[in-house]
Amino acid sequence: MYSIVIVEDELIAAEYLKELLQIQGFLVLDIIDTGKEALAKIPKLSPDIVLMDIMLKDSISGSEVALGLKRTASKSAIVFLTAYAENEMIDYAIESNTYGYLMKPYDEVSIINSLKVILARIKQNTSDKQIPKTKTFIWQDYYFNHDLNRLFCKDIEVSLGEKSLSILSLLCKTPNMTVSKSALCIAIWGEDKSDTMLRTQISRTKKDMGIDVIKNSKGVGYKLICSSP
Repeated sequence: MYSIVIVEDELIAAEYLKELLQIQGFLVLDIIDTGKEALAKIPKLSPDIVLMDIMLKDSISGSEVALGLKRTASKSAIVFLTAYAENEMIDYAIESNTYGYLMKPYDEVSIINSLKVILARIKQNTSDKQIPKTKTFIWQDYYFNHDLNRLFCKDIEVSLGEKSLSILSLLCKTPNMTVSKSALCIAIWGEDKSDTMLRTQISRTKKDMGIDVIKNSKGVGYKLICSSP
């Protein structure tokens, strides 16, 4: 179920929208009529969609709210509600990275059709974000290329054996998070091995990498300490 916040200064119009959306299976979290309240509450509510009127009850316009939410509630898809399809409206939509706008007076068919398109875009954007990263940046100029399964420093390959590459490949999937000894052993040898064998291989890997970024996590396993590039 997708959640929606309605930001609309006309209560009757807002209640109509709420009823229509609820019939279609949406969860309406709140109705807000001022820009100040919208900026304060929407980041906390974190709705999937914000239906944003341009003209609100206070001195903060819906366009200004949308620009603010771009920083504080970037995961919420903003859809403008407007009676005017002007160039300025389109410019605001582009600048604030909104998903479009719905025209007033509200028409049930056009609203539902528009929301279907918006939901398709949200799903696509979510799917794109779930695509695995091609590279994991480790430290300074070091990065691991997942497609090539190779470690690089300043775009020059760092020569590592297959066991070391198996370790890095697994650790780079969850940087800064502990991977169990058992999972590492299976990735390297296909079966559990002694702590001594794993520790020896980890030490060899760190030596070959030339950077000490693989740390022991209290005897539970190991993690790769990564920093931003």
